[in-house]
Amino acid sequence: MQFGQKAGFLLAALLLCGVTSFSRGSETGRADSVKVTAPGATPKQISSQFKFTEGPAVNKKGDIYFTDQPNDKIWKYDTDGNLSLYMDKTGRSNGLYFDQKGNLIACADEKDELWSISPKGKVTVLLADFEGKRLNGPNDLWIDPKGGIYFTDPYYQRDYWQRTKPDLDGQKVYYLPKGKKQPVIVDDKLMQPNGIVGTPDGKFLYVADIRDNKTYKYQINNDGSLTNRQLFVPQGSDGMTLDEQGNLYLSGKGVTIYSPNGEKLQTIPVPSRWVGNICFGGKDRKTLFITASESVYTLAMQVKGVE
Repeated sequence: MQFGQKAGFLLAALLLCGVTSFSRGSETGRADSVKVTAPGATPKQISSQFKFTEGPAVNKKGDIYFTDQPNDKIWKYDTDGNLSLYMDKTGRSNGLYFDQKGNLIACADEKDELWSISPKGKVTVLLADFEGKRLNGPNDLWIDPKGGIYFTDPYYQRDYWQRTKPDLDGQKVYYLPKGKKQPVIVDDKLMQPNGIVGTPDGKFLYVADIRDNKTYKYQINNDGSLTNRQLFVPQGSDGMTLDEQGNLYLSGKGVTIYSPNGEKLQTIPVPSRWVGNICFGGKDRKTLFITASESVYTLAMQVKGVE
């Protein structure tokens, strides 16, 4: 086969595999092998009026809700690009996630609870303790296809708490089955679990151990328990999300994207000191919404989110 023909077949094969960029230099925002951001796109700052943003979650319309945790507020960024205050006095909500009925489930760590906030703003406390003891501080969560809630419970001392040490031993990952009043421990071997997300089919769960700077992948069993824990990448994360190709997005110093096989695809620099979390939104789910300290950003993408 002549060189020109061989090159043509190679290019066609790469395109079929979804490869759209061959240049190196992921630390500057260019993909090593697959570029998932829209061509030429960079993070666009929407606002910088916050103290520390966290917990973005998308509703069925594509609107994004997020927290300004120290200021105890939840904000809404709709698909038309409008930013508005959704709720004040949120129980110091941190991580958020919408359930199938449109309720906003919140990690409310003022009293270390899980809240369900109805579309009309009514608050129901789903979980107030674990076996009679106060939780460390629910931080991030993911809801499986059955309606069960996985959440991380690290301990971060808050200035609005009266206590100065945890009531529980260790920092764990929990699962609250739908309709149950008490969760079960699904992993108690992490140093400080933080970011969490699962696959849409409910088969796999990713959890970041931020203190140990590792992210793990688990197999989800039918009863919600976890097995086959494997180190996915040697990088921790504050928050995380997935796209339609199964790529995992980790937050911290910018946003780092890994393929389903754990290969680094791209690093997205973000001009804020820390990225707390990320989520896809917009009418077509092709907008990456980034909560980064005092600011929030959007970034146009070539891929869709699945949350």
